[in-house]
Amino acid sequence: MRRAGASAAAMAAASILLAGCAAPSVGSPEPTTPTTTPATGSAATTLTVFAAASLATVFDELAERFEAEHPGVDVVVNSGGSGALAEQIVQGAPADVFAAAAEAPMQRVMEAGLVAAPVVFATNSLELVVPAGNPAGVTSLEDLEREELRIALCDESVPCGAAGVRLFADAAVKPVPDTLESDVTAVLTKVALGEVDAGVVYRTDVRTAGDAVERVVVPEAASVVSRYPIAPMTDAAEPAIAAEFVQLVTGDAGRTVLEHAGFGAP
Repeated sequence: MRRAGASAAAMAAASILLAGCAAPSVGSPEPTTPTTTPATGSAATTLTVFAAASLATVFDELAERFEAEHPGVDVVVNSGGSGALAEQIVQGAPADVFAAAAEAPMQRVMEAGLVAAPVVFATNSLELVVPAGNPAGVTSLEDLEREELRIALCDESVPCGAAGVRLFADAAVKPVPDTLESDVTAVLTKVALGEVDAGVVYRTDVRTAGDAVERVVVPEAASVVSRYPIAPMTDAAEPAIAAEFVQLVTGDAGRTVLEHAGFGAP
């Protein structure tokens, strides 16, 4: 399994800071007999998966499992903001599977005729997070209106930002962000490094960060749910293999890994 597409600086900072504090991986059963095996002597098959940044850890685990069950298949996970990934796909970037953090980016790809019949496989909600120790004393969403605080949010063009807009509207809060990031991983990294006093990320990101951040309870967040769709590309290089990866994610094995990471049921 290979990772591609993430910001080098953000990924380096995140890997250094968050290493060892992520939730433990769910044990996978012994590899089963592969359902798709390249012919003897043939070159390895590459399956390119475009996945929302909040799915990176889960899809890394599922990619490794898929490779174990499909000798000769190399899964490349390209993670980032769902809107940016959708635009890359529409502009011709080669992808075999697309998993988004909201339905709007998937709809963009559907309208281009590049996927058909996506399936919602998980849900997520937002959390207010602060650096370990909560040095700025943040206690609620209302604190995001304090101009003296350094606040990081996702840009409205990506799912975590769009969900944040709904959350702030429900809570009647007008935040004053100092930075708007292109994906949720960048927000989490800034909070974990103490570069900002607070940020809004997905609840699954809070679990991934472990002791590097602290969660501030936000009752309004329960009403803002993000739905995650997945679909194989209609022009996938190996349609059968792409379909099998989607089946892994949407099946019982995928559900177990997703639930362990904090994702809700579809």
